[in-house]
Amino acid sequence: MSSSVNGAVNGAISFWYAHDGLPSVREPLAGDTSADVVIVGGGYTGLWTAYYLKKAVPFLRITVLEQKFCGYGASGRNGGWLYNGIAGRDRYAKLHGHEAAVRLQRAMNDTVDEVVRAAAEEGIDAGIHKGGVLEVARTPAQLARLKEFHAHELSYGEKDRELYGARETAERIRVADAVGSTWTPHGARLHPVKLVKGLAAAVEALGVTIHELTPVTEIRPKHAVTPYGTVRAPYVLRCTEGFTAGLKGQRRTWLPMNSSMIATEPLSQEQWESVGWAGLETLGDMAHAYMYAQRTADGRIALGGRGVPYRFGSRTDNDGRTQPETIEALREILVGFFPALAGVRVEHAWSGVLGVPRDWCATVTLDRSTGIGWAGGYVGSGVATANLAARTLRDLVQLDSGQGLQTELIDLPWVGHKVRKWEPEPLRWLGVQGLYATYRAADRRERLSGAGESSRLARAADRVAGRH
Repeated sequence: MSSSVNGAVNGAISFWYAHDGLPSVREPLAGDTSADVVIVGGGYTGLWTAYYLKKAVPFLRITVLEQKFCGYGASGRNGGWLYNGIAGRDRYAKLHGHEAAVRLQRAMNDTVDEVVRAAAEEGIDAGIHKGGVLEVARTPAQLARLKEFHAHELSYGEKDRELYGARETAERIRVADAVGSTWTPHGARLHPVKLVKGLAAAVEALGVTIHELTPVTEIRPKHAVTPYGTVRAPYVLRCTEGFTAGLKGQRRTWLPMNSSMIATEPLSQEQWESVGWAGLETLGDMAHAYMYAQRTADGRIALGGRGVPYRFGSRTDNDGRTQPETIEALREILVGFFPALAGVRVEHAWSGVLGVPRDWCATVTLDRSTGIGWAGGYVGSGVATANLAARTLRDLVQLDSGQGLQTELIDLPWVGHKVRKWEPEPLRWLGVQGLYATYRAADRRERLSGAGESSRLARAADRVAGRH
């Protein structure tokens, strides 16, 4: 389903699907059956897990159950940022020591290259370009945060990260009012849907069974329950990210946070020359209510931000439609960054959900007493993190089943992390709405005041959110 707002297609799942076409839907489950491993969720986490498990142990009978079609959720709607960020690293440093968090960061750095390698090996043309990640500051307070962030990343072993002043930033990309930036090579832009379609095809070619249009309503030890039958398996792996709240007993596990995006019409050569961006870096900023963007393979700008962050009762959207005021807010960010593009048309707008744990920490776990495993809570960094999670789930299943040994991935500090549930409604809704209203107010205050330090509002919001 889609509608139109000021001429832009609104919804239709995402621009990426409008650009690449909806997939042919695979057959739903036809009744009770069994498998060695059943994976709930056909996004990046579930598909990568099936891929690595089947490659490691070819005789495993693996079944993937997907409620709509593979890539219907965040895997088909994200900003196409394949980068080395992972949610919760600082907390893991406090819990397990700095060196453990450094190992986690190194694993994420390597994961960017692993996705690029695996896509090439499987012949998946996802428009991947490894131009790194450039994050810009546009106010004195943002510059202070940027320098602190840059130094913080260096402390986790990023020897190849670079810090730029205003002139060097403008040589890479001409963002209005940019006073500095930081760049890491550990990032790439990609076409999310081409990656998820190619991955699903690769998994199927390996002999994995995928059932679509098959919503799982409940996960129990050794059982994945659907309206069409139950799949019994020694291992049931929950890979549902932002849609986890729809499972029985999981409503308060991870909060489904909305993120919205717009895609422009293709820019002319003259327009690109006014912008720069020849290195095709993914682009972010240091605002509290931050933005993220990429220069697409077909010459558009795809740009996103939080919009309306959360729907009451952990509800998820219907096929990606987003609010007109959110589209306008994202367009204002676009023109604020690139005033020369004031006349550029927005052709598509959409939204999706990402999974947010109460402590903002991504996790991967296998409960050896029940055979139930899960991964997620990526808080917007899932394109790469899902791949690391999948390889870790592979190692955990192999270790538990006696087909593998303890590995470096199993020893990473996010494995087995436990987090408390979110508050019940209406506290959950009130808290998230208030949190993002505070972040937006902090950004406004910093712009108007020109102060060289972060707003106290934002620091207070971070404490309330449990982010620090």
